[in-house]
Amino acid sequence: MNVTLDQPRRAAALPTPSLQHALWREYPDLVLRPTAAAPCSIASDTARLVSLMVGRRKVRQGEPLYRERDPFQCLYAVQSGSFKSTLALATGCEQVSNFHMACELLGLDGVAEGCHASSATALEDSEISTLSYTHLSELCAMTADLQACVMRLVSREIVRCNRQVLLLGSLNSAQRLAAFLLNQSQRLSARGYSAVEFHLKMTRGEIGSYLGMTLETVSRTFTELQQQRLLAVERRHIVITSLDGLARV
Repeated sequence: MNVTLDQPRRAAALPTPSLQHALWREYPDLVLRPTAAAPCSIASDTARLVSLMVGRRKVRQGEPLYRERDPFQCLYAVQSGSFKSTLALATGCEQVSNFHMACELLGLDGVAEGCHASSATALEDSEISTLSYTHLSELCAMTADLQACVMRLVSREIVRCNRQVLLLGSLNSAQRLAAFLLNQSQRLSARGYSAVEFHLKMTRGEIGSYLGMTLETVSRTFTELQQQRLLAVERRHIVITSLDGLARV
């Protein structure tokens, strides 16, 4: 049974009236209008694995899809909604290691040791589909190009981890937050949503955990980027007023 990814909904609604008025006062030439959603664009390797997945399951906001050290059995595709991956620290706290949105895969961390190396939790009401890893292994044994597809996906995850190390080790707080927001912009744009206006699903505390910043530093950096006229922010609602400027931070 093949599962087709849902088409994304239309772009997020316009900002609340108070944010609209503030934007138009500060940026009189800024035009805010909904953007028609385009079909979700995902890499061919990811699309190939998603085409093998079956069933759909709802995961409520705050509900774990799997926990760290759970036996590894399946790969998952996010059909709608979003998730965070977290690692348990010796202090009892958790470290956010990644955020996942529609059209992305979850569960590859379990391949190495047969159990999940992280936990995955829904950031909002979400839906996933599944692919048994046993079944995938059988298919890979019969099809060399499918095996190569899986290896490329694992390799890309290693590249992502290396980039995260670079992000944390070489950038200041403003550069980290700017890079994070640009990444969100690019991923949402690839799914047919607005590249400059979106609603963050994660809290500022979760953003800070991912970027290696305290909650206070995240809030202060959001304020700094607003003062530089690069962003307009109302709680989790973000309007990027200058993509080029944000990239130059």
